Amino acid sequence: MAMVMIQAVVRPEKADAVLAELMMAGFPSVSKMDIVGRGKQKGIQIGDTHYDQLSKKMLFMVVDESDKDDVIKIVMRVARTGEKGAFGDGKIFVLPVYEAYTISSGKNVL
Repeated sequence: MAMVMIQAVVRPEKADAVLAELMMAGFPSVSKMDIVGRGKQKGIQIGDTHYDQLSKKMLFMVVDESDKDDVIKIVMRVARTGEKGAFGDGKIFVLPVYEAYTISSGKNVL
């Protein structure tokens, strides 16, 4: 069974809605982390002040490769600002998972 890790960087105000939609779709196993960073826009200018590190949330989940497209569609739909999206809505990264172990049992779960 092939597994992938999906890492989604989303706006903080969108994270809970994304998590709720993933739960309702049958994907309850998600880790969430507060992060700061900047994208291609190199931060944001508000008046005379430039903020080059913006708050975001990183969502991590490992799913069957066959579920990858469903998870990506959910994240994109819920995390997008408005109908067409906006700068700073985030990114989704997909990585292969070769091995995974449960710490308590030491067993490989793949």
